[in-house]
Amino acid sequence: MQKNGPIALIFNALVIIFMLAPLVIVCLVAFTPAETLTLPTTSFSLRWFEQVLHHADFVQSFWNSLGLAVAAASISTALAVPAAIALVRYEIPGRGALQALFLSPLIIPHLVLGVAMLRMFSLVGGQGSFGWLIFAHALVVMPYTMRLVMAALIGFDRSAEQAAYSLGASNAKVFQRITLPMILPGITGGWLLAFINSFDELTMSIFVVSPSTVTLPVRMYMYATESLDPMMAAVSALIVFITLGLMLLLDKVYGLDRILIGKH
Repeated sequence: MQKNGPIALIFNALVIIFMLAPLVIVCLVAFTPAETLTLPTTSFSLRWFEQVLHHADFVQSFWNSLGLAVAAASISTALAVPAAIALVRYEIPGRGALQALFLSPLIIPHLVLGVAMLRMFSLVGGQGSFGWLIFAHALVVMPYTMRLVMAALIGFDRSAEQAAYSLGASNAKVFQRITLPMILPGITGGWLLAFINSFDELTMSIFVVSPSTVTLPVRMYMYATESLDPMMAAVSALIVFITLGLMLLLDKVYGLDRILIGKH
């Protein structure tokens, strides 16, 4: 086992470098003053970041993505909490099937979801509606909030709840004063993870956005089909910085190791 230690360490380091190298290169290119994507660069400049901030389409798409992500994460969290409590604590008929249904967006390709959503929206007259776009994103990100809330509930010590019930507390009071505060890290972590995934969602969004509801990833895709200059790298770097900041916050609130290896 010890002989394989250095080899495993080197292999893991190479995998990490392979995964992070494109992100690092994009972030470095974003600071170039040149007109093209060049690396190495002779000097660093914020020129392309300034152009992004003055590009009306990118700014509007950013606000669309921000509002969409906040709404989708909030709705998915509001639905995931009662659903997780029901699945974890009660012997309801078809519990396994319901859990698989709630988590199914994790395994269904987003391309398939996008085509299905496009067809459904055309049938109900919801094409171009920001409300229906929120519904689509909430459906996709709900498994993330669901998984973290369920993990928090599974590792929950119910002795405090039982003591409160024995003292005459109502179900609503017990949930408000005991259950909710104790599972709040899982709820917060699920909300942040849902926000990140909604903000970065591209594949499904391409099918369901309208000219007035274009999200930032879709705008980037459209821009990349027309031209490829350092402004794309600047937008990508901004998304990387935002996602990194949220991931650090998520690690502080809930712990990334608990998400990745399923601890509770």
